[in-house]
Amino acid sequence: MSSPRSTSTKSTKHTDTTDSTDSTDEASRHPVSRRRLVGTAGAAGAAGLLAGGASGAVAAEALRDEAPTPLTSIGANGVPFHGRHQAGITTPLQAAGHFAAFDLAPGAGRAQAAALLKRWSDTARELSEGRAAADATGSARDAGPAGLTVTFGFGRTFFDRTGLADRRPAGLEPLPAFSADALDARRSDGDLWLQIGADDALVAFGALRTLQRRAGDAAVLRWQMSGFNRTPGATDRPRSARNLMGQVDGTNNPKPEDPDFAGHVFVPASGGSPTGGGGEDAPEWLAGGSYAVFRRIRMLLDAWDHLSLERQERVIGRRKSDGAPLSGGEETTPVDMNKQLADGSLAIPGDAHVRVAAPESNGGATMLRRSFSYHDGYLDTRDGPVPDAGLLFVAWQADPLKGFVPVQRKLDRGDGLSRFLRHESSGLFAVPGGAAAGEYVGQRLLEG
Repeated sequence: MSSPRSTSTKSTKHTDTTDSTDSTDEASRHPVSRRRLVGTAGAAGAAGLLAGGASGAVAAEALRDEAPTPLTSIGANGVPFHGRHQAGITTPLQAAGHFAAFDLAPGAGRAQAAALLKRWSDTARELSEGRAAADATGSARDAGPAGLTVTFGFGRTFFDRTGLADRRPAGLEPLPAFSADALDARRSDGDLWLQIGADDALVAFGALRTLQRRAGDAAVLRWQMSGFNRTPGATDRPRSARNLMGQVDGTNNPKPEDPDFAGHVFVPASGGSPTGGGGEDAPEWLAGGSYAVFRRIRMLLDAWDHLSLERQERVIGRRKSDGAPLSGGEETTPVDMNKQLADGSLAIPGDAHVRVAAPESNGGATMLRRSFSYHDGYLDTRDGPVPDAGLLFVAWQADPLKGFVPVQRKLDRGDGLSRFLRHESSGLFAVPGGAAAGEYVGQRLLEG
């Protein structure tokens, strides 16, 4: 895990449409007559004094001629479905997320996969525009799109089952085994992968259920996981996220304004390395797309919480209070790997997470981490119940052989944080570029 969360991505921004109404002007436009006031009071009184707050709400609503002003603008925020890149990669982190993998049903092939991706793309577009699907469960009724995004990816086995093995990119080579892995095959990999995010949990859940229902007979759910992040507006000002260990997370994420951001995150049309990830052999259908590494990482929170604050900070290499590096400065101050303390020891310990995960420690390897926390109750162990909680880690990169793999190898060997983590599921997915208007995601692969 390499500082796996970011709140600094800005390439897709929600639109704030918060409305405000001046109460004085409102009163002057709609004066309350004595007859109306008496009638309202009588209706409220008939409801009984025990209704207290409820009768007050009834009275307030009875005095209103117009629809109530929205309390917030979160529900109105929308993210376009169409574009060069799929939504949900550089979109600012949402409050609720779901991840799901599907396998094509027995007998389903390229034609069924194409029809499925078209249905799913149409559904995602409708929902991202705040339009309820005809067969929706109703859980998101009354809500706007709430920043909903749906992102689609293809696993390695998808290409075999659709007869497209010759078009599988080399970047989808299986990830190597790592010594800290304790992977559950039943909750790993898959033919098709979905990432769903929204700023309202019911909107996110409604999208998940609708997409699952619209899979029809073409695909079967393999696994599904749910996560969360801080709700927009919960802090006094925009801040970096915190993970369940309480640490500020994602400070060193690449930013869209960085000159080399696109080269690290998105697969170019041509040029680059020969791996088929972001290079000359990368298929045209993947141009503008990316690779997503998904990992379910359980945190050993009870063991972590028993560490002193000083020890926790030395494991990470940053202050817990504000995320500033132990070498000095503020959260965004570059980490000084050579800074020494008065006793001659390194300010940033040799096995500190920020040192081991840093691009300069890994030949420049860079990823965009965009993850969600999760908590699925408790696990029974011989030492008693422990939280089943941690991180649904997602890393986006143009080439996993130059992004996730070298960093995780280094973390696997020398990261002080690794002893408090368990990697329990994994997947690598090729994520096509965005669909143009009139297209569905993956059309250039399935019909090219």
